[in-house]
Amino acid sequence: MELDAVAKALKELGHPTRLTIFRRLVRAGHNGIAVGDVQDDLSIPGSTLSHHLSSLMSAGLITQRREGRVLYCVPQFEQLEAVLAFLQDECCVDESSAS
Repeated sequence: MELDAVAKALKELGHPTRLTIFRRLVRAGHNGIAVGDVQDDLSIPGSTLSHHLSSLMSAGLITQRREGRVLYCVPQFEQLEAVLAFLQDECCVDESSAS
Protein backbone atom coordinates (compact mmCIF):
# COMPACT_ATOMS: atom_id res chain seq x y z
CA MET A 1 0.00 0.00 0.00
CA GLU A 2 1.31 3.44 -0.85
CA LEU A 3 2.28 5.92 1.84
CA ASP A 4 -0.22 8.55 0.64
CA ALA A 5 -3.15 6.12 0.83
CA VAL A 6 -2.15 5.02 4.33
CA ALA A 7 -1.75 8.63 5.44
CA LYS A 8 -5.21 9.49 4.07
CA ALA A 9 -6.84 6.53 5.86
CA LEU A 10 -5.13 7.37 9.14
CA LYS A 11 -6.06 11.04 8.77
CA GLU A 12 -9.73 10.17 8.32
CA LEU A 13 -9.67 7.71 11.23
CA GLY A 14 -7.88 10.31 13.34
CA HIS A 15 -11.10 12.30 13.75
CA PRO A 16 -13.03 11.11 16.85
CA THR A 17 -16.44 11.13 15.17
CA ARG A 18 -15.21 9.28 12.07
CA LEU A 19 -13.43 6.73 14.23
CA THR A 20 -16.63 6.18 16.21
CA ILE A 21 -18.62 5.73 12.99
CA PHE A 22 -16.03 3.34 11.54
CA ARG A 23 -15.97 1.26 14.72
CA ARG A 24 -19.76 0.98 14.54
CA LEU A 25 -19.54 -0.18 10.93
CA VAL A 26 -16.85 -2.72 11.79
CA ARG A 27 -19.06 -4.11 14.55
CA ALA A 28 -21.86 -4.55 11.98
CA GLY A 29 -19.64 -6.84 9.90
CA HIS A 30 -19.36 -7.61 6.21
CA ASN A 31 -23.00 -6.87 5.37
CA GLY A 32 -22.80 -3.35 6.70
CA ILE A 33 -25.47 -1.32 8.40
CA ALA A 34 -28.17 1.10 7.27
CA VAL A 35 -27.18 4.74 7.47
CA GLY A 36 -30.31 5.48 9.49
CA ASP A 37 -29.30 2.91 12.07
CA VAL A 38 -25.84 4.47 12.40
CA GLN A 39 -27.48 7.86 12.84
CA ASP A 40 -29.83 6.52 15.52
CA ASP A 41 -27.14 4.52 17.32
CA LEU A 42 -24.69 7.41 17.51
CA SER A 43 -27.14 10.34 17.68
CA ILE A 44 -25.40 12.18 14.86
CA PRO A 45 -27.30 14.72 12.73
CA GLY A 46 -27.85 13.50 9.16
CA SER A 47 -25.81 16.21 7.47
CA THR A 48 -22.88 15.64 9.85
CA LEU A 49 -23.03 11.89 9.34
CA SER A 50 -23.10 12.33 5.57
CA HIS A 51 -19.99 14.52 5.70
CA HIS A 52 -18.07 11.98 7.77
CA LEU A 53 -19.20 9.04 5.63
CA SER A 54 -17.96 10.88 2.54
CA SER A 55 -14.56 11.29 4.15
CA LEU A 56 -14.37 7.59 5.03
CA MET A 57 -15.42 6.67 1.49
CA SER A 58 -12.77 8.93 -0.04
CA ALA A 59 -10.14 7.04 1.96
CA GLY A 60 -11.49 3.70 0.71
CA LEU A 61 -12.43 2.60 4.21
CA ILE A 62 -16.13 2.12 3.44
CA THR A 63 -18.46 1.64 0.49
CA GLN A 64 -22.19 2.18 0.22
CA ARG A 65 -24.90 0.11 -1.42
CA ARG A 66 -28.56 0.84 -1.91
CA GLU A 67 -31.31 -1.69 -1.37
CA GLY A 68 -34.58 -0.05 -2.31
CA ARG A 69 -34.82 3.09 -0.22
CA VAL A 70 -32.20 1.98 2.32
CA LEU A 71 -28.56 3.02 2.00
CA TYR A 72 -26.07 0.69 3.67
CA CYS A 73 -22.49 1.46 4.68
CA VAL A 74 -20.06 -1.43 4.44
CA PRO A 75 -16.59 -1.38 5.99
CA GLN A 76 -13.79 -2.34 3.63
CA PHE A 77 -11.87 -4.78 5.76
CA GLU A 78 -9.25 -5.31 3.06
CA GLN A 79 -8.35 -1.62 3.20
CA LEU A 80 -8.19 -1.67 6.99
CA GLU A 81 -5.99 -4.76 6.89
CA ALA A 82 -3.70 -3.11 4.33
CA VAL A 83 -3.27 -0.06 6.57
CA LEU A 84 -2.48 -2.25 9.56
CA ALA A 85 -0.07 -4.37 7.50
CA PHE A 86 1.69 -1.22 6.32
CA LEU A 87 2.28 -0.24 9.93
CA GLN A 88 3.38 -3.72 10.98
CA ASP A 89 5.55 -4.64 7.97
CA GLU A 90 8.67 -3.03 9.31
CA CYS A 91 8.15 -3.84 12.94
CA CYS A 92 11.47 -4.31 14.71
CA VAL A 93 13.52 -4.40 11.47
CA ASP A 94 16.18 -2.13 12.93
CA GLU A 95 16.26 -4.17 16.10
CA SER A 96 17.53 -7.29 14.32
CA SER A 97 20.14 -5.40 12.27
CA ALA A 98 21.56 -3.68 15.38
CA SER A 99 22.88 -6.98 16.77
